[in-house]
Amino acid sequence: MIDPMTTTLQTRKRVLHRAWIVAGVAFVAILGAAGFRATPGVLITPLQEEFGWSRGTISLAVSINLMLYGLTAPFAAALMDRFGMRRVVSCALLLVAAGSGLTILMNAPWQLVLCWGVLVGLGTGSMALVFAATLTERWFVRHRGLVTGVLTAGGATGQLIFLPVLAHLAADQGWRSAAVTVTVAALAVVPLVWFLLRDRPEEVGTTALGADPDAPPIIAPPRTGSAVRALTVLRSAARTRPFWLLVAGFAICGASTNGLVGTHFIPAAHDHGMAEPAAAGLLALVGIFDVVGTIASGWLSDKVDSRILLGVYYALRGVSLMILPSLFAASTEPSMLVFIVFYGLDWVATVPPTVALCRQIYGPDGAVVFGWVFASHQVGAAIAAVGAGLTRDHFGAYDLAWYVAGALCLLAALMSVAITKKASLKA
Repeated sequence: MIDPMTTTLQTRKRVLHRAWIVAGVAFVAILGAAGFRATPGVLITPLQEEFGWSRGTISLAVSINLMLYGLTAPFAAALMDRFGMRRVVSCALLLVAAGSGLTILMNAPWQLVLCWGVLVGLGTGSMALVFAATLTERWFVRHRGLVTGVLTAGGATGQLIFLPVLAHLAADQGWRSAAVTVTVAALAVVPLVWFLLRDRPEEVGTTALGADPDAPPIIAPPRTGSAVRALTVLRSAARTRPFWLLVAGFAICGASTNGLVGTHFIPAAHDHGMAEPAAAGLLALVGIFDVVGTIASGWLSDKVDSRILLGVYYALRGVSLMILPSLFAASTEPSMLVFIVFYGLDWVATVPPTVALCRQIYGPDGAVVFGWVFASHQVGAAIAAVGAGLTRDHFGAYDLAWYVAGALCLLAALMSVAITKKASLKA
């Protein structure tokens, strides 16, 4: 006879699967990474005023940060296979803390490039969205698209939390206080990651959420060199047409979000007389609606053809960017708020369907393939960051940068619907 009390206790123990705890820790780490990476947008004007550096010079450091943020991703995915997510993410947080903390001692542009460009770029890149792809692949079978959307939304939440706070700190107490805040925040997350994050369900005697408990355990990839595996997957994927369409589209995605809006929205609004804290608040508001849009996109990616979703997202983003130059003003007008809501819903809604396509087309190597696709995202962001800075230096305004980004988004929409799901690494 089965004891009812025993059955009740066992049922309660099964209510919260360990996957949700792991996902929660990952959310906090990704939240921090996005907030840390977005900080240079707040510092551009204060650094220009204190040191006299041009926006093009400061944007170079941001550009290197963005590029390393992306190029680190595929190698980080392979490193996570070899050394585990916990070790990689903990080391990444320490890199961010070091890079941000050392900036308070700098007095030359190359030091900004080294600290915020290289160290913070490498650190945040190791906690980039490829981390979310790796975690959902290992820990979730059911709700995989939804969880990908939630973790992706962590990036928007990081922006939401950090940007207004750092903007007020920079305005009231100087930019160095903002840099120190990032250092303290990064160090505070390390114990959480080390003690609560686990690499695979098998380590704690369970299975992925939604997996068949009677299925044989998933065998971890061979512990070969991380760089070798990342490059091997790249070589195989590069032989397929969908890979290049995903790469090109995601490069445009990065150029039109992190590179352009994420880096230059605040100084562009400041050019029109808006106070930096107010502009940072608007950019943070983008983060609020991005949380909604990205989670909804994750849910939709479980139900709707991901290619169609990407086509719609890119097309709507392109139209909104072409309208943006006419909306800037010294105060926050209703038309700008409409743009913020609309653009926020679309900010990184592209990530869940892109992850889904990588998984569907490239199977077990999907996370590493997404790492390379994400690298193109950040290369595009890096080009846009420095390009928009130079455009502002040369023409005295950002208008051309907004129009070009909008046109490229329309091109990305066409490329997305042209992707086929039949290609494989053996193609």
